[in-house]
Amino acid sequence: MLTKRVIRLRPEQVKMFVKAACQCDFDIDVAAYQNHYVVDAKSILGILGMNLTQNLVVSYSGFNSEFEQVLNHLSIAC
Repeated sequence: MLTKRVIRLRPEQVKMFVKAACQCDFDIDVAAYQNHYVVDAKSILGILGMNLTQNLVVSYSGFNSEFEQVLNHLSIAC
């Protein structure tokens, strides 16, 4: 089952987010909320290349409790 979460990421949070994503044994994609630009969540350069002033959509189909905690911290209400 594909899970999608909307997050807001500040530049100083990118390292924490990527580190948590790298601990997962499943693929995680991050897309800008308003366009089709998609990057691998495990790529710090890919994430830093995104427009971090926009909401981001994280898509994944696995479960990792530490990653979920990070997403809960970064999630925004839609």
